[in-house]
Amino acid sequence: MEPREVGDRQLDALLERLDALTAELRSLNRRLDSGDNLAPVVHELRSLKESLEALAYAALGQQGPQVRRRRTG
Repeated sequence: MEPREVGDRQLDALLERLDALTAELRSLNRRLDSGDNLAPVVHELRSLKESLEALAYAALGQQGPQVRRRRTG
């Protein structure tokens, strides 16, 4: 891409967008920082995922999964 000139109006619009994005990121960071109470839920979800994976592998038994691939073209 070739560099191009940016006019004052375009620069102001870009700066406004950047300011809005910065404000949104600050808001998201505050929400994430206050989300420490979600740690037990995350732990339980991880445990549930591991249990479901173990059940899936147990259901497969000795044979591996049979994967069919579609031919393209």
